[in-house]
Amino acid sequence: MQLHDVWFVLIAVLWTGYFFLEGFDFGVGVLTKLLARDRKEKRVLINTIGPVWDGNEVWLLTAGGATFAAFPEWYATLFSGFYLPLLIILVCLIVRGVAFEYRHKRPEDKWQTNWEHAIFWTSLIPAFLWGVAFANIVRGVKIDQHKEYVGTFFDLLNVYSILGGLVTLTLFTFHGAVFTSLKTVGDIRDRSRKLAVRLGAVTAVLALAFLIWTQFSRGDGWSLIAMAVAVLALVGALGCTLVGREGWAFALSGVTIAATVAMLFLTLFPNVMPSSLDSAWNLTVTNASSSPYTLKIMTWCAAVATPVVLLYQAWTYWVFRKRIGTQHIADAH
Repeated sequence: MQLHDVWFVLIAVLWTGYFFLEGFDFGVGVLTKLLARDRKEKRVLINTIGPVWDGNEVWLLTAGGATFAAFPEWYATLFSGFYLPLLIILVCLIVRGVAFEYRHKRPEDKWQTNWEHAIFWTSLIPAFLWGVAFANIVRGVKIDQHKEYVGTFFDLLNVYSILGGLVTLTLFTFHGAVFTSLKTVGDIRDRSRKLAVRLGAVTAVLALAFLIWTQFSRGDGWSLIAMAVAVLALVGALGCTLVGREGWAFALSGVTIAATVAMLFLTLFPNVMPSSLDSAWNLTVTNASSSPYTLKIMTWCAAVATPVVLLYQAWTYWVFRKRIGTQHIADAH
Protein backbone atom coordinates (compact mmCIF):
# COMPACT_ATOMS: atom_id res chain seq x y z
CA MET A 1 0.00 0.00 0.00
CA GLN A 2 1.43 3.36 -1.06
CA LEU A 3 1.15 6.58 0.92
CA HIS A 4 -1.66 8.00 -1.22
CA ASP A 5 -3.67 4.85 -0.44
CA VAL A 6 -2.90 5.27 3.26
CA TRP A 7 -4.13 8.85 3.18
CA PHE A 8 -7.30 7.85 1.39
CA VAL A 9 -7.98 5.49 4.29
CA LEU A 10 -7.06 8.14 6.87
CA ILE A 11 -9.40 10.67 5.30
CA ALA A 12 -12.17 8.07 5.38
CA VAL A 13 -11.43 7.57 9.09
CA LEU A 14 -11.58 11.33 9.71
CA TRP A 15 -14.97 11.61 7.99
CA THR A 16 -16.16 8.61 9.98
CA GLY A 17 -15.12 10.29 13.23
CA TYR A 18 -16.80 13.52 12.19
CA PHE A 19 -20.10 11.90 11.27
CA PHE A 20 -20.07 9.71 14.39
CA LEU A 21 -19.50 12.65 16.75
CA GLU A 22 -21.11 15.56 14.94
CA GLY A 23 -23.92 13.24 13.88
CA PHE A 24 -25.42 13.08 17.36
CA ASP A 25 -24.78 16.83 17.74
CA PHE A 26 -26.93 17.47 14.68
CA GLY A 27 -29.48 14.96 15.95
CA VAL A 28 -29.78 16.67 19.32
CA GLY A 29 -30.21 20.02 17.56
CA VAL A 30 -33.09 18.61 15.52
CA LEU A 31 -34.61 17.10 18.67
CA THR A 32 -34.90 20.54 20.28
CA LYS A 33 -38.07 20.82 18.15
CA LEU A 34 -39.13 17.18 17.94
CA LEU A 35 -38.64 16.12 21.55
CA ALA A 36 -38.38 19.07 23.93
CA ARG A 37 -41.72 20.25 25.34
CA ASP A 38 -40.55 23.43 27.03
CA ARG A 39 -37.54 25.66 27.48
CA LYS A 40 -36.12 23.62 30.35
CA GLU A 41 -36.09 20.48 28.23
CA LYS A 42 -34.43 22.38 25.40
CA ARG A 43 -31.74 23.43 27.85
CA VAL A 44 -31.28 19.82 28.91
CA LEU A 45 -30.78 18.77 25.28
CA ILE A 46 -28.37 21.61 24.55
CA ASN A 47 -26.44 20.92 27.76
CA THR A 48 -25.88 17.27 26.78
CA ILE A 49 -23.70 18.42 23.88
CA GLY A 50 -22.57 21.76 25.32
CA PRO A 51 -19.12 20.60 26.46
CA VAL A 52 -18.31 18.62 23.30
CA TRP A 53 -19.94 20.07 20.18
CA ASP A 54 -17.06 22.40 19.30
CA GLY A 55 -14.49 19.65 19.79
CA ASN A 56 -16.49 17.38 17.50
CA GLU A 57 -16.23 19.94 14.70
CA VAL A 58 -12.43 19.67 14.81
CA TRP A 59 -12.81 16.40 12.91
CA LEU A 60 -14.32 18.33 9.99
CA LEU A 61 -11.46 20.82 9.97
CA THR A 62 -8.95 17.99 10.06
CA ALA A 63 -10.71 16.07 7.27
CA GLY A 64 -10.83 19.17 5.08
CA GLY A 65 -7.21 20.07 5.83
CA ALA A 66 -6.02 16.53 5.17
CA THR A 67 -7.87 16.46 1.85
CA PHE A 68 -6.32 19.80 0.85
CA ALA A 69 -2.80 18.62 1.72
CA ALA A 70 -2.97 14.99 0.53
CA PHE A 71 -5.26 15.36 -2.51
CA PRO A 72 -5.21 19.00 -3.69
CA GLU A 73 -6.90 18.18 -7.02
CA TRP A 74 -9.75 16.46 -5.18
CA TYR A 75 -10.07 19.39 -2.79
CA ALA A 76 -10.08 21.97 -5.60
CA THR A 77 -12.69 20.16 -7.69
CA LEU A 78 -14.87 19.32 -4.71
CA PHE A 79 -14.94 22.78 -3.18
CA SER A 80 -15.42 24.57 -6.49
CA GLY A 81 -18.07 22.19 -7.84
CA PHE A 82 -19.94 21.89 -4.54
CA TYR A 83 -19.41 25.54 -3.65
CA LEU A 84 -23.03 26.48 -2.86
CA PRO A 85 -23.98 23.47 -0.68
CA LEU A 86 -20.65 23.61 1.17
CA LEU A 87 -21.07 27.35 1.69
CA ILE A 88 -24.56 26.73 3.12
CA ILE A 89 -23.09 24.11 5.47
CA LEU A 90 -20.34 26.51 6.55
CA VAL A 91 -22.79 29.33 7.26
CA CYS A 92 -24.98 26.91 9.23
CA LEU A 93 -22.05 25.77 11.35
CA ILE A 94 -21.08 29.38 12.08
CA VAL A 95 -24.63 30.42 13.01
CA ARG A 96 -25.08 27.24 15.04
CA GLY A 97 -22.01 27.95 17.13
CA VAL A 98 -23.15 31.52 17.74
CA ALA A 99 -26.62 30.25 18.70
CA PHE A 100 -25.21 27.91 21.34
CA GLU A 101 -23.18 30.73 22.87
CA TYR A 102 -25.67 33.62 22.57
CA ARG A 103 -28.99 31.92 23.34
CA HIS A 104 -28.72 32.36 27.11
CA LYS A 105 -27.13 35.82 27.10
CA ARG A 106 -30.46 37.64 27.39
CA PRO A 107 -33.68 36.63 29.22
CA GLU A 108 -36.19 37.88 26.63
CA ASP A 109 -38.44 35.13 25.25
CA LYS A 110 -38.15 36.34 21.65
CA TRP A 111 -34.34 36.42 21.84
CA GLN A 112 -34.11 32.84 23.08
CA THR A 113 -36.81 31.57 20.71
CA ASN A 114 -35.00 32.97 17.68
CA TRP A 115 -31.73 31.31 18.66
CA GLU A 116 -33.57 28.04 19.31
CA HIS A 117 -34.99 28.21 15.78
CA ALA A 118 -31.43 28.77 14.55
CA ILE A 119 -30.14 25.71 16.42
CA PHE A 120 -32.85 23.54 14.87
CA TRP A 121 -32.42 24.66 11.26
CA THR A 122 -28.61 24.85 11.36
CA SER A 123 -28.57 21.26 12.62
CA LEU A 124 -31.13 19.92 10.14
CA ILE A 125 -29.75 21.53 6.98
CA PRO A 126 -26.12 20.31 7.28
CA ALA A 127 -27.32 16.84 8.32
CA PHE A 128 -29.23 16.66 5.04
CA LEU A 129 -26.64 18.36 2.79
CA TRP A 130 -23.75 16.14 3.89
CA GLY A 131 -25.69 13.14 2.60
CA VAL A 132 -26.43 14.93 -0.68
CA ALA A 133 -22.75 15.80 -1.11
CA PHE A 134 -21.36 12.34 -0.43
CA ALA A 135 -24.02 10.63 -2.52
CA ASN A 136 -22.98 12.79 -5.47
CA ILE A 137 -19.30 12.03 -4.88
CA VAL A 138 -20.05 8.31 -5.05
CA ARG A 139 -22.47 8.61 -7.98
CA GLY A 140 -20.12 10.77 -10.02
CA VAL A 141 -20.47 14.35 -11.21
CA LYS A 142 -19.69 16.30 -14.37
CA ILE A 143 -15.90 16.59 -14.33
CA ASP A 144 -14.14 17.45 -17.59
CA GLN A 145 -10.67 16.64 -18.88
CA HIS A 146 -9.24 19.61 -16.96
CA LYS A 147 -10.42 18.15 -13.63
CA GLU A 148 -13.04 20.89 -13.31
CA TYR A 149 -16.69 20.51 -12.37
CA VAL A 150 -18.83 21.73 -15.29
CA GLY A 151 -22.29 20.98 -13.93
CA THR A 152 -24.71 23.21 -12.04
CA PHE A 153 -26.09 23.22 -8.52
CA PHE A 154 -29.28 21.55 -9.73
CA ASP A 155 -27.28 18.65 -11.18
CA LEU A 156 -26.46 17.79 -7.58
CA LEU A 157 -30.16 17.44 -6.72
CA ASN A 158 -31.06 14.04 -8.10
CA VAL A 159 -33.08 11.17 -6.67
CA TYR A 160 -30.04 9.26 -5.43
CA SER A 161 -28.46 12.25 -3.69
CA ILE A 162 -31.73 13.38 -2.11
CA LEU A 163 -32.20 9.85 -0.78
CA GLY A 164 -28.66 10.04 0.61
CA GLY A 165 -29.53 13.32 2.31
CA LEU A 166 -32.64 11.82 3.89
CA VAL A 167 -30.57 8.87 5.13
CA THR A 168 -27.99 11.07 6.88
CA LEU A 169 -30.72 13.32 8.31
CA THR A 170 -32.74 10.45 9.79
CA LEU A 171 -29.66 8.46 10.84
CA PHE A 172 -28.11 11.43 12.64
CA THR A 173 -31.43 12.26 14.32
CA PHE A 174 -31.77 8.64 15.44
CA HIS A 175 -28.16 8.74 16.68
CA GLY A 176 -28.99 11.94 18.58
CA ALA A 177 -32.11 10.42 20.14
CA VAL A 178 -30.11 7.42 21.35
CA PHE A 179 -27.44 9.77 22.71
CA THR A 180 -30.14 11.78 24.51
CA SER A 181 -31.55 8.67 26.16
CA LEU A 182 -28.01 7.80 27.24
CA LYS A 183 -27.27 11.24 28.70
CA THR A 184 -30.54 12.21 30.40
CA VAL A 185 -32.77 11.11 33.26
CA GLY A 186 -36.48 11.27 33.91
CA ASP A 187 -39.33 11.71 31.48
CA ILE A 188 -37.20 13.13 28.68
CA ARG A 189 -35.08 9.99 28.74
CA ASP A 190 -38.13 7.75 28.33
CA ARG A 191 -39.57 9.86 25.51
CA SER A 192 -36.26 10.05 23.68
CA ARG A 193 -36.00 6.26 23.76
CA LYS A 194 -39.52 5.89 22.35
CA LEU A 195 -38.80 8.48 19.67
CA ALA A 196 -35.53 6.72 18.82
CA VAL A 197 -37.45 3.54 18.04
CA ARG A 198 -39.71 5.37 15.58
CA LEU A 199 -36.81 7.25 14.02
CA GLY A 200 -34.82 4.04 13.75
CA ALA A 201 -37.61 2.33 11.84
CA VAL A 202 -37.78 5.17 9.32
CA THR A 203 -33.99 5.25 9.07
CA ALA A 204 -33.87 1.50 8.42
CA VAL A 205 -36.21 1.76 5.43
CA LEU A 206 -34.38 4.71 3.87
CA ALA A 207 -30.90 3.37 4.60
CA LEU A 208 -31.66 -0.07 3.21
CA ALA A 209 -32.91 1.45 -0.05
CA PHE A 210 -29.85 3.72 -0.33
CA LEU A 211 -27.32 1.02 0.52
CA ILE A 212 -28.83 -1.50 -1.88
CA TRP A 213 -28.87 1.11 -4.65
CA THR A 214 -25.23 1.95 -3.94
CA GLN A 215 -24.19 -1.69 -3.85
CA PHE A 216 -25.87 -2.59 -7.13
CA SER A 217 -24.58 0.47 -8.96
CA ARG A 218 -20.95 0.59 -7.78
CA GLY A 219 -20.35 -2.00 -5.07
CA ASP A 220 -18.07 -5.02 -4.80
CA GLY A 221 -17.46 -7.75 -2.24
CA TRP A 222 -15.87 -5.45 0.35
CA SER A 223 -18.63 -2.86 0.13
CA LEU A 224 -21.17 -5.68 0.50
CA ILE A 225 -19.53 -6.65 3.80
CA ALA A 226 -19.67 -3.04 4.99
CA MET A 227 -23.32 -2.85 3.96
CA ALA A 228 -24.13 -6.00 5.92
CA VAL A 229 -22.38 -4.59 9.01
CA ALA A 230 -24.33 -1.33 8.69
CA VAL A 231 -27.67 -3.10 8.41
CA LEU A 232 -26.99 -5.51 11.28
CA ALA A 233 -25.70 -2.72 13.50
CA LEU A 234 -28.80 -0.61 12.85
CA VAL A 235 -31.06 -3.54 13.66
CA GLY A 236 -29.02 -4.17 16.81
CA ALA A 237 -29.26 -0.50 17.82
CA LEU A 238 -33.03 -0.65 17.44
CA GLY A 239 -33.22 -3.84 19.51
CA CYS A 240 -31.03 -2.41 22.28
CA THR A 241 -33.12 0.76 22.34
CA LEU A 242 -36.28 -1.27 22.77
CA VAL A 243 -34.91 -3.10 25.82
CA GLY A 244 -33.32 0.00 27.33
CA ARG A 245 -29.66 -0.88 26.72
CA GLU A 246 -28.75 2.67 25.80
CA GLY A 247 -24.97 2.31 25.88
CA TRP A 248 -25.04 -0.59 23.44
CA ALA A 249 -27.63 1.19 21.31
CA PHE A 250 -25.38 4.25 21.01
CA ALA A 251 -22.33 2.15 20.17
CA LEU A 252 -24.25 0.25 17.50
CA SER A 253 -25.74 3.39 15.96
CA GLY A 254 -22.16 4.64 15.75
CA VAL A 255 -21.12 1.40 14.06
CA THR A 256 -23.96 1.95 11.57
CA ILE A 257 -22.55 5.36 10.67
CA ALA A 258 -19.00 4.02 10.46
CA ALA A 259 -19.97 1.08 8.25
CA THR A 260 -22.02 3.33 5.97
CA VAL A 261 -19.11 5.73 5.50
CA ALA A 262 -16.79 2.77 4.93
CA MET A 263 -19.11 1.42 2.26
CA LEU A 264 -19.14 4.76 0.44
CA PHE A 265 -15.35 5.02 0.46
CA LEU A 266 -14.96 1.38 -0.59
CA THR A 267 -17.20 1.98 -3.60
CA LEU A 268 -15.08 5.01 -4.49
CA PHE A 269 -11.58 3.50 -4.33
CA PRO A 270 -9.32 3.94 -6.27
CA ASN A 271 -11.30 6.99 -7.36
CA VAL A 272 -11.77 9.97 -5.09
CA MET A 273 -14.27 11.73 -7.36
CA PRO A 274 -15.60 9.94 -10.44
CA SER A 275 -16.57 11.80 -13.61
CA SER A 276 -20.02 11.08 -14.99
CA LEU A 277 -18.89 12.37 -18.40
CA ASP A 278 -15.95 10.03 -19.04
CA SER A 279 -14.31 7.53 -16.72
CA ALA A 280 -10.94 8.57 -18.15
CA TRP A 281 -11.45 11.92 -16.40
CA ASN A 282 -11.98 10.39 -12.96
CA LEU A 283 -9.99 11.87 -10.10
CA THR A 284 -8.09 9.01 -8.48
CA VAL A 285 -5.78 8.52 -5.52
CA THR A 286 -2.93 8.67 -8.03
CA ASN A 287 -3.68 11.65 -10.25
CA ALA A 288 -5.20 13.80 -7.47
CA SER A 289 -2.56 13.28 -4.78
CA SER A 290 0.33 15.39 -3.54
CA SER A 291 3.95 14.42 -3.99
CA PRO A 292 5.32 11.42 -2.05
CA TYR A 293 7.51 13.76 0.01
CA THR A 294 4.50 15.83 1.10
CA LEU A 295 2.60 12.69 2.07
CA LYS A 296 5.58 11.42 4.01
CA ILE A 297 5.83 14.62 6.08
CA MET A 298 2.07 14.54 6.70
CA THR A 299 2.29 10.95 7.90
CA TRP A 300 4.92 11.77 10.51
CA CYS A 301 2.93 14.79 11.72
CA ALA A 302 -0.26 12.73 11.98
CA ALA A 303 1.53 9.96 13.86
CA VAL A 304 2.60 12.46 16.54
CA ALA A 305 -0.51 14.66 16.80
CA THR A 306 -3.36 12.16 16.42
CA PRO A 307 -2.86 10.23 19.69
CA VAL A 308 -2.73 13.52 21.63
CA VAL A 309 -6.00 14.73 20.11
CA LEU A 310 -7.73 11.40 20.72
CA LEU A 311 -6.60 11.27 24.34
CA TYR A 312 -7.74 14.82 25.00
CA GLN A 313 -11.16 14.28 23.43
CA ALA A 314 -11.64 10.98 25.28
CA TRP A 315 -10.78 12.76 28.54
CA THR A 316 -13.38 15.46 27.75
CA TYR A 317 -16.12 12.87 27.29
CA TRP A 318 -15.08 11.13 30.51
CA VAL A 319 -15.24 14.35 32.53
CA PHE A 320 -18.74 15.18 31.24
CA ARG A 321 -20.09 11.63 31.34
CA LYS A 322 -22.90 12.11 33.90
CA ARG A 323 -26.59 12.18 33.02
CA ILE A 324 -28.60 15.37 33.40
CA GLY A 325 -32.30 16.20 33.68
CA THR A 326 -34.67 19.11 34.20
CA GLN A 327 -33.95 19.02 37.93
CA HIS A 328 -30.43 20.18 37.13
CA ILE A 329 -31.70 23.29 35.36
CA ALA A 330 -31.99 26.20 37.77
CA ASP A 331 -34.46 28.27 35.73
CA ALA A 332 -36.02 28.41 32.27
CA HIS A 333 -33.54 30.89 30.78
